[in-house]
Amino acid sequence: MIPATAVRAESDLLFALLVFVCGACVSALLTALARYYALRRDLLDHPGQRRNHAVATPRGGGIGPVAVLLGGGALFAALDPQSRFALVVFLIGLAVVAAIGWLDDHRPTPAWLRLIVHLGAALAISIALLGLPHGPLQCAVIVLSTFGVAGLVNAWNFMDGIDGIAASQAGLVAIILLAGAWLAGAWWAVGLLLLAAVLGFLPYNIPRARIFLGDVGSGALGFVVAALLLRAIAIGRLPWPLALLLVSAFLVDSGMTLLSRVLYGKTWWRPHREHLYQWLVRSGYTHLQVTRCYALWTLVVGVLVLLLAQFGSDVGALVSLGAVSCATLLWVWSRNRLWKAARHRR
Repeated sequence: MIPATAVRAESDLLFALLVFVCGACVSALLTALARYYALRRDLLDHPGQRRNHAVATPRGGGIGPVAVLLGGGALFAALDPQSRFALVVFLIGLAVVAAIGWLDDHRPTPAWLRLIVHLGAALAISIALLGLPHGPLQCAVIVLSTFGVAGLVNAWNFMDGIDGIAASQAGLVAIILLAGAWLAGAWWAVGLLLLAAVLGFLPYNIPRARIFLGDVGSGALGFVVAALLLRAIAIGRLPWPLALLLVSAFLVDSGMTLLSRVLYGKTWWRPHREHLYQWLVRSGYTHLQVTRCYALWTLVVGVLVLLLAQFGSDVGALVSLGAVSCATLLWVWSRNRLWKAARHRR
């Protein structure tokens, strides 16, 4: 007689496989439809001084993965009463972030309006996952969480400038979170849906993009990644320093680039090509080569996070500080070298 636990484990595995396959297929189908829509509406990113591609390419393909996450998330919210409230707040936040991105893909919206929307969604998911603040310390935690979530939304948007990089990074984070079993309840399904959604999209975006995520997709992926990390932190399964280490590839590049633009008195919120990944492409590396380099970094720190998660936050904080410091030094050295090489070529 087969034990009941074995039967349940097998049924859970089959269910997860079904969720994954359906999510990937629906994401691929919706991305294809989004490409058709973008071509019909002339929704194209044209080559230019601030672009990293050579041919006009449709944008807005991120609506496919977003639809999978919204539809699948709503299903699992209905199936899991314990996680329902937080999941509903998450889905509303995701929909709002995606909606402002969709509007921006069709007609540029003011940066301040996008930032207000991002902060509002970030505040809502922070309270839903961490609880209402009671006292100054908890208020400070909510404030830090809000800016952290909004920061990841914008980091994913800033870093979505070459083929495959934003979607692949979101998929890698999902893989590490699932491998570490750090998502409880229906949130594991959200992580699985995220992985399936980006895998359904990536064939259209790499090795040569036939459609871009657009703001509708890049900001939304950043919001999903931030929510999953916050969930893992909130239930005590992942120390926050290791969560930051897991997304350090994007945090260091976007953060250091933003800091350098502010220090040089540039208008930091305007489009530009000054991130390290953009300098690498301008120096002759292909999109695929650069995307692989960033993926390699995330894989290495992901394995490190898996190994360190059992030792607690103190060890994690020390290792994370060291790794991020190394990444920052590597960013400075690489940018200076590429800048000097560019001046020499002139």
